[in-house]
Parts: sequence; structure tokens; C-alpha cells
Amino acid sequence: MNEQQTKQTETLQSTTPLPKSARVVVIGGGAVGTSVLYHLAKLGWTDVVLLEKNELTSGSTWHAAGNCPNFVGSWTMMKIQSYSTRLYRELGALVDYPMNYHVTGAIRLAHSRQRMEEFRHVERMGRQMGVELQEMSNKDMQDVYPFLETHDLYGGQWDPYDGDIDPAQLTQALAKGARDLGATIIRFCPVTGVKWDKGEWTISTSQGDIQAEFVVNAAGYRANELGKMFGRDVPCVSLAHQYLITEAIPELTARDSKLPLLRDPDSSYYLRQEKDGLLLGPYEKNCRAHWLTDDDPMPDDFSFQLYNDDLDRLEWYIEDACERVPILGSGGITRVVNGPIPYTPDGLPLIGQMPGVPNAFEACVFTFGIVQGGGAGKLLADIIVEGEAETDSWAVDPRRFTDHVDTAYTAAKAIETYSHEYAMHFPQIQWPAGRKAKVSPLYERLEAAGAEFGAYGGWERADWFPKAGDERRPADSYDRQGWFDTVGAECRHVAEHAGILEMTGFSRYLVKGEGTRSWLSSLVTGNLPKPGRIGLIYFASPKGRVLSEMTATCLGEDEFMLMTGAGAYWHDFDLLFFALPAGGAISISDITRDFATLLVTGPKAPALLADVVDIDVASGAFPWLTHQRVKIAGVDTTAIRVSFAGEAGWELHCPMQDVVSVYDAIIAQGDAHQLGHFGMLALDSMRLEKGYRSWKSDLTSDYTMLESGLERWVNFGKDDFTGKTALMAEHQAGTKRRFVTLTIDDPADGEPFGEAVYLSTVLVNDVAAGLVVSAGYGHRVGASIAMAVIDADALVEGANLAVDVLGRIRDAHIVEGNVLYDPTNAKLKV
Repeated sequence: MNEQQTKQTETLQSTTPLPKSARVVVIGGGAVGTSVLYHLAKLGWTDVVLLEKNELTSGSTWHAAGNCPNFVGSWTMMKIQSYSTRLYRELGALVDYPMNYHVTGAIRLAHSRQRMEEFRHVERMGRQMGVELQEMSNKDMQDVYPFLETHDLYGGQWDPYDGDIDPAQLTQALAKGARDLGATIIRFCPVTGVKWDKGEWTISTSQGDIQAEFVVNAAGYRANELGKMFGRDVPCVSLAHQYLITEAIPELTARDSKLPLLRDPDSSYYLRQEKDGLLLGPYEKNCRAHWLTDDDPMPDDFSFQLYNDDLDRLEWYIEDACERVPILGSGGITRVVNGPIPYTPDGLPLIGQMPGVPNAFEACVFTFGIVQGGGAGKLLADIIVEGEAETDSWAVDPRRFTDHVDTAYTAAKAIETYSHEYAMHFPQIQWPAGRKAKVSPLYERLEAAGAEFGAYGGWERADWFPKAGDERRPADSYDRQGWFDTVGAECRHVAEHAGILEMTGFSRYLVKGEGTRSWLSSLVTGNLPKPGRIGLIYFASPKGRVLSEMTATCLGEDEFMLMTGAGAYWHDFDLLFFALPAGGAISISDITRDFATLLVTGPKAPALLADVVDIDVASGAFPWLTHQRVKIAGVDTTAIRVSFAGEAGWELHCPMQDVVSVYDAIIAQGDAHQLGHFGMLALDSMRLEKGYRSWKSDLTSDYTMLESGLERWVNFGKDDFTGKTALMAEHQAGTKRRFVTLTIDDPADGEPFGEAVYLSTVLVNDVAAGLVVSAGYGHRVGASIAMAVIDADALVEGANLAVDVLGRIRDAHIVEGNVLYDPTNAKLKV
């Protein structure tokens, strides 16, 4: 800290004393932290304080390029970014603070059919929330950007409300708005420690202590440093992002309007006008992470500092951009900005509940914090004040990264994400970095059997089993992939014979103690199973929205094993842990890593299992939706008669260290019953045919239990449960949206195609009326399937349905009862 800053600190300490307490303390004074403060104050929480260790904007905010696109492939992120751009257009007037916000519009270039399909999909998705993106021809692009070479392009897209904003002015505007509403901002006040005691936080700073009910980590690239004070390892890596600015270019000086911003996702850069020059920012393949090793430690203070220039890494991108916009090459470089940008493993920020820490939240690790800051502030303020957000926010929930996400994993995935910043995320694509984070003892057996693996909540599971001649490669388009026929054969083999799949990685918790049944019943919308039985249970928010689905295995009147998806590991633990009643009579034990799971299913599964277990497995002795203890190869195993594939079968849950013995025993008897391996891609196909649901795909908090078609699991006759009041009101008034299963016709144009894409638009009588929430091909029924949620009023008798799949309108048909395969469940009960 220099002499001027020291004097300023002394002045601030005397004129802005640290309050003794606040309802919320936000730590970090960049665009995101000030936005959180502003939105809390807008909701009426004015007893809120922001602490900044240096000056506002001193982290990544001050050197950010400040681009503000609406385009993004995630529903949650588009909500966040489009809210921001709307807010920024009026923020200066709202808070009486002038800002340089240039809404120039932006062109996005497409080099291929696949890229154009991505554009069309995002354009249709945007319409559902009022974001107007428009397809462009090469001529359209040249009309608004006359310096653009288009001879090798497939087309483009126009975002009329894209542009750039001054990050410092934005931050100061948000800060002024917050102060005007009664919030307090204290600069040059670093946090030195935190403590949780008797239901409140004590935050220690250089100016003393402050008590708070809630605390927010908005510390940007220093989020992990702050997180450690809470016992939390925040997945955050700082990558060096460079952009260069040219001297004035005569052709731009001569213009009377600013050029639109230009993005070339296939060449991986953005280009915009900066005064009378151009600003070029690539996302290069050979990017560099900083502050990861002992010889490159994070400085105690890096405020308003940059890394040394490293233009050699950008040579290819500069040359490519000069070919695309030749006037770029005519201007010399006047400035290079090379600063730290924080990345999570997937490049999306952390917004929401701090994992396992009460009354603590995160709004940090923003790669695009300027355009996302406004929406992020609103989202987190809603979560803190209202208890839930207006939209599902799992895409940014800090709990999506669990115990396998260490620094090495974060760095590997962050570099991969940065290097593919504009990559198309095709359905069922698997990325290679950071793999084998969690493996079971069975991994090598499955690898030897030929498995091609995918990562599920960090756990490696077999995706499919390629045959001779099959090409092993990730998804590379929206078309049907090379595994289509082989996965179809796996499905048909399961339907005709028997299949085995390892599903290790279920998140599982043992919940027991006096009063457990009564307590759980107050949390779930439906009924709990009796001892010896299993059942699905659903958790709703106070507003009746879907929070989670678990399988409850009742081991005793007050003892349950609760199982949920691998990705829900920390989310669902918090859901249970934070709701525990006082007194300590009920305990929750995390037994996720203690057990492995095998699924044995198909019409020959009962005969196969009879050869390897020590009990009668006939349907009369071992009914559907029950569980029993069995021995396989001498190993105590819990057998549960249920199958997500919709065939007769069992989930076999055994100690993790014994799964190889159990697997070997089953395989040894398998030939006699034509047992074959199948993978997660086949399982997904079969669950769609059965109408089975998938958490955070077709089960999200964007929809209520009733809108999600889960009324069967809502018992209004119970005394009370979370969400009952809201759901009862919805039930009486009539649900506004309806869950449906659709079959979709193939396109008639003869061009390559695939299935519907997540969030494809459903049209009813040519009018947008809903969204696809799950899709795939049902190989046993020979149909393309989509699950969707549609406006109930639109579904009139005789209505014509279609789905807009990547810009191609395909006829669709409602499946009565939402089940295509074995609607009476006769096969499950064999």
C-alpha cells in the first residue's frame, strides 16, 4: 500500500467507522459485491455492510473488458445476463450516476452448420424470456460491419442489446445506489477471520469486529483465501486473460457511429471498437494459470496490478482476426491488458449457499462478472431475503462441485474451459480434463470389458460398450452420434435378456433416531415407505417448487437410507442437515463412499439372481419396491427390487471394497442367462420410455410439483409439509402448466438430425407454449422422445403440437399417461 492509500485508509477509518453489527456483511467490492449490496437494499434490507480490503474495483473488475452479451446457452445464465443488460440500460438514471454504456449490438459468426444450429437454438430459447436474437446472412453482416470478410462463413447472429460498459463506472453506480438506500460501504478494511457462534457470525477486520446474521463471499479471485476462513476450499483458479488495443484507425475515425461488437466463436475471440481503434480479446488454447505453485504464490495484495504481456500466445488469433477484419492489421498496438480472471471448473460462477456452512453464501469466481454482476446480485438477494430464487439456479450453485474438486482438478478443468470458451456443448458430450476423479474398485474390470466412460458427479461410470469397428470419440454435433446403433443394441439386449450396469456414486445418507419418520414426513410432499419397502420422496420449497427427489429405503420405523443422484451430493446433504430439529435425537451419516451399486435387470434377471443369492427371489417372495438382505459370494448385500430401466431387476448395494467379488460372482453365472453389459446412455434411453425423471433436467425448481406432473407424490391429507400451502392454493386454482411426454417425428428434409435439445421450444398451433426438459431416443419403442412443460391453457382438444429443434419444426404427439414402454409395469413385477 503506497503513502497516498495509507493516508486515505486513515481518513476512511475515521469517517466510516465499522458498525457493531449488520444483518448481512458482503465481503468484496467489485461489480458483483456492490450488486449484491444494491439488490439487498432494494428488497428492503438496508442494514447491510460491504467490506473491501482495498478500493472498489481493485480486483478483476477494473481491468475487465466490460462486454455485455445476452447470448449464452444456459437458461440460468441467460436469465442473469439479460437482467443485467436491462438493468444497466436504466441504472444511470435510477441512481443518478452517469455511465459509459455503449449498446452497439453484436454480430456472432458461424463457420459451420453446427454453429448455426447452436445460434438458432439459443435464439429460440431467448424468445421465451424476451431476449430477441436474430439470424443474419453474410450480406446482413456486411451491411452493419462493412470491414468484415464473410466469404467462408455459414451465416451469423445479431444481438441488438449487446455492447460494452465501463466496469468502474458500473461498480460506482451500484455502490451509490446501495448507499442511497441506506447500505454502508467500508473500503480499505480487510477481513482477517470469521467465527460462527450462537447463530451469528463474527467477522474480524483490521478495524475491529462486526456481527452479522448472514455473510457473503464476493471476493473474486481471492475467494478461496476468504473461503478457508469458513473451512471451505473454493474451486477457483486465476487464469491470465489478455486483450490488446490498437491505435486509431482512419476508417473508424471517419465513421459517425460505433461498430458493432464482433465475436468469432469458431476462432475464439471477440473484437470491438475502442474509441477510434479496435480491442481484440482471444481465448487461446495455450492459456496460463497463475498462483498455483510455491514459486508463483498469490501476492498479499495485487490491487490494480497486471501480469507482464505475453503476446506470443496470441499470435495465431491476431493473424486470424486480421484476415477476418483487415483494418485491424493497419493499426499498431498501443496497450496490452493481461490480468487475472477467476475460473471455476466449468467457467460458471458460484452464486448461492456456501456448502455445509449456515447463513453463509457465495457470489464469487466470475469469469464474466461485468455482464453477470447485475443478475447475480438479484439472484443472491432473492435467495437470502425470500429463501428461494425466481428461477432454478443449479447451474451456478456452489454445491455442484463436491469433494473431488481440489486445486489440481480445478486448474485442469478451468484451463480446458478457457481453451474452449466458445465451444458447443452438444448433448451427452464428455470432456477429458480432470477425469478419474472418483473411481470404484470395479473400474479396471469395466475398462477391460471395453467400457467408454463418462463422469457423473465426478464418478466414472460406463457410458457405452463399443463394438468392433465403433469409433470412440466425444459428441461432435447435434446429430445422432456414432454410438446410436450400439446403444440401441444394449437396450434391446436388456429388454430381451439381462444386463448389468455399475451405478456407484449414488449420494446416500443414513438417517435415524427417535422421531425420524415424523420429521422426514414434515419435509416431503408425499408418504414415506413402511419398513421393508422403498419409495420415491420429493422435497418442495415453501412455494411448492421441486427441490429434490430421493429414494427412501425404510430399514426400520425410524431409520431410512436416503439415496439421491451423484451430482446432488452436497445439495441434498444441506437440504437435510439444515432442517434437522434441535436436540440431537436424529442423526445423518454420509455413507456415500461406503457402498457400491450394481443394477442387474432384464427378463432373465430373476433367474440369474436366483443362481447367485441365498434367498427366494420369485415375485411372490420378493415383490417389486421391497428390499432384503442377501449374500452374494459371501458378501452382505442389500438387494432392492427396482430398476430405472423399466425391466425386472434389482439394485445391489454392497460394501465398496467387496464390489469386485459381487460383480465377479454375477458375471460367472451370466453366460447361462445371456447377461450383457450396458451403459448410462442406454439407461437414459430406457428411463425416458418409462417416463422416469432426472434431477436438474426435468426436475427443477423452475416448476412446482404439480407443474412437473408429480401430483401422485403430493398428499394433501397430511397435517403439514413444506410447500403444502402453496401447492394447495395452486391445486384449487388450477395448475397453469402441464408436464407431458411427446414423441417427435423425424424431419422430412433428408438432412442429418438428432433428438430434441434441452430447452427446445414446444409450439402449440404454431405459438410458443413451453420447453423441452429432457429428450432422447427410445430404442425399445423406436421413437424420438421429449419431456416438456407446456402452458395448460394452450393444450386444447385437437391442438397441433410441434417442437422447434435447432430451427427445424418437427411434428410432436402427446403420449397418454406419459409412459411409452410397459405402462402397466407388468415387466417390472415378473
